[in-house]
Amino acid sequence: MLRSLVNGLKVQNLAEMFPITPHFPLPDGVSEQQLFDFITSVRVQDAPEAEMRAYGTHDFRRFVYKWGLARDIKRKCLELGENPYFTTMLLKRFTELDLSLANYFWHESYGEYEQAVDYVELYSCENKSERYRFQHFNIENDQFPYPDNEFDLVIFAEIIEHLLNDPCKVLREIQRVLKPNGTLILTTPNVTRLENVTRLISGSNLYDHYSGYGPYGRHNREYNHHELDQLLRFEGYEPTVCFTSDVHVNNAQAFCEIGKIAELLRVREHDLGQYIFVRAAAKSDMQNIKRLSWLYRSYPEGELMSCRPASADILREDC
Repeated sequence: MLRSLVNGLKVQNLAEMFPITPHFPLPDGVSEQQLFDFITSVRVQDAPEAEMRAYGTHDFRRFVYKWGLARDIKRKCLELGENPYFTTMLLKRFTELDLSLANYFWHESYGEYEQAVDYVELYSCENKSERYRFQHFNIENDQFPYPDNEFDLVIFAEIIEHLLNDPCKVLREIQRVLKPNGTLILTTPNVTRLENVTRLISGSNLYDHYSGYGPYGRHNREYNHHELDQLLRFEGYEPTVCFTSDVHVNNAQAFCEIGKIAELLRVREHDLGQYIFVRAAAKSDMQNIKRLSWLYRSYPEGELMSCRPASADILREDC
């Protein structure tokens, strides 16, 4: 299965045209195939097995890139939205982090829950099962159930695109629970990925589907590389690593002949990958009361910071 995924990426030949597949990190002494088999063995109670297998297969590279941003960090970590535990398993197996887990939607009531996770052990190939405890709260409406300056690392991965109302409020809560100079890892789909560019050129729609998991199950607002840079800096974070990468087969050439538009895209060639990966330091505990005018509307004028969206001239391979 892994070989077919990698071959699919090569067949497109897009990586020779644009830097959309940066260095792929792996734990010492572990092959990509071994890691793939480990991740795709993960099963969660009550989750359909076929859905879990498809999810782990489709997004395997995304989980590993995310792990790569966290692998050298130690001490206390809050992983927001850990279910279905693919990244959690990597963090537990290949870091020294002390993990606290939280989900932002699924259960109706605020509180602590427990879930069983089955997997196949990496080296012994034994079937194993563990139970993970996690806090559940609405990430936009509730105060996080943790004290100030509690964590060295907060992982905020594939969540910001699901938010309905107020990403600034969430980033401020993350800032509150992070220690001074603590680390935020944020990952999210890239709205200006190469596939979306070619979809628009062909006249296809790029908006996300309605979800059987409700409004939080769909992507309600996707971002690009420079928007995230501006938003994080506005909220007191200093990005230290920023890159985009493809993580699964790229279907851009099904919509448009890439060679015809390649030169037009060269100015932002580092903003074409399918996902954005950011590592940032929490540099300020300022209490913002305003929001960026390019991200919010229908607020009183005094609550918005008037500014234009970030321009593409800040794009570069690494922040």
